[in-house]
Amino acid sequence: MASKLSLTAITDLSISRINCTKRPQRVPLFPISSPPFHYSFKRKLQPPPSSSSVSRSNVVSEQVIESITTDSTQDSETTPSAPSSTKLVLVVGGTGGVGQLIVASLLNRNIKSRLLLRNPEKASALFGQQDDEKLQVRQGDTRNPENLDPSVFEGVTHVICCTGTTAFPSRRWDGDNTPERVDWEGVRNLVSALPSSLKRLILVSSVGVTKFNELPWSIMNLFGVLKYKKMGEDFVRNSGLPFTIIRAGRLTDGPYTSYDLNTLLQATAGERRAVLIDQGDKLVGEVSRLVVAEACIQALDIDFTEGQIYEINSVQGDGPGSDPKKWEELFKGAQKGVPL
Repeated sequence: MASKLSLTAITDLSISRINCTKRPQRVPLFPISSPPFHYSFKRKLQPPPSSSSVSRSNVVSEQVIESITTDSTQDSETTPSAPSSTKLVLVVGGTGGVGQLIVASLLNRNIKSRLLLRNPEKASALFGQQDDEKLQVRQGDTRNPENLDPSVFEGVTHVICCTGTTAFPSRRWDGDNTPERVDWEGVRNLVSALPSSLKRLILVSSVGVTKFNELPWSIMNLFGVLKYKKMGEDFVRNSGLPFTIIRAGRLTDGPYTSYDLNTLLQATAGERRAVLIDQGDKLVGEVSRLVVAEACIQALDIDFTEGQIYEINSVQGDGPGSDPKKWEELFKGAQKGVPL
């Protein structure tokens, strides 16, 4: 049974948690060269846009702005310039649907981040001009091991890998961006390049990876996405690195790729803030990208999540927000010695 928790509403956070007396029963079909250079940001962020300029229903509430991070959204002028922790978190896939929310949340928590991107220019559009003491950007392509310069990993203490592509052929496959190249070869190349001193690697994967030969998962796996994600998982498990794997359901909320950092910090999961966490590849259903992002960040600091694989969904109701103790209860409640 998935871990359970009944909570009152938390208005300073959009990501929420649990309500798991019944598991969701609907099974959705879902799609889940040049030398490297340094790229840093220096300009201050602009103030958040007015409520009239952000109209999407799943982004900002007109009554309450719920931050996806520990504290309510802060103006850039009041945010400390020095990192508040000793972490240096490398985010791989940081401009994707989940990755952009992870980066925004790390910035708002004042945790130093480094992004590994094929196209560094995308970072400035999403996150603004940041001081390199808070956010650094490096160019690199996990699909090509020779494109992963060792300097990218210098000083890195934690890694969150949330790369991915579509399950079925699409324009996102252009440029050899297939599941095999991204979810298998890319993960393998990245993990092979990581330092042995790493404190934790978080890998975002998918529910159904152990069932890719069974219906309905075999339909989703027609082009190998679940098979290749499982191969990437297995490589992580056998790497000897301290890891946590988060298997997400069908992703909802976002991606907010046309918006900036202030919009990302105001994004909410609407009424689907309750969180279900389980193990054994049993969960089916949907999960907010904001919930996945928060789960990745929380798992970095929860010791007993090391070496574990979790499935995660979100349903209607109130949830954990960014409360570490509540996330600990969720992760702990899911662990019961089942096969991973």
